[in-house]
Amino acid sequence: MYRATTRGIEIIVEPAFSEERSALDAGAYFWTYTIQIVNHGPETVQLLNRHWRIIDAQGKTFEVEGPGVVGEQPVLDPGDSYRYTSGVPLATSSGMMSGSYGMRTGSGESFEAQVPPFSLDVPSVAPTIN
Repeated sequence: MYRATTRGIEIIVEPAFSEERSALDAGAYFWTYTIQIVNHGPETVQLLNRHWRIIDAQGKTFEVEGPGVVGEQPVLDPGDSYRYTSGVPLATSSGMMSGSYGMRTGSGESFEAQVPPFSLDVPSVAPTIN
């Protein structure tokens, strides 16, 4: 689990390798990541947009930007939280993701809430002992 807090907005990330959505023989790997956003601050905030930087094991970098997350632009009052799950494909068996969410307070102030960098790794398989 990975955590970062910006201006009272805590972002918690739980990545998981998805073997059933991967095709290892074809070099196609897929991870899901569940993100929880918790407003520990004193103001209502709205998530307006996202920016992701995805780096595979060969150093190839992908940038992704867009409005909201999973089609939503959630509003979080103080003490509220929002949770969603999304996914990312890679052509390598490991990688890294990091990013930020563009947030706006109820008073109209904008800021970037940092998403902690997190690792995408295929879990190692323990050898079978006969």
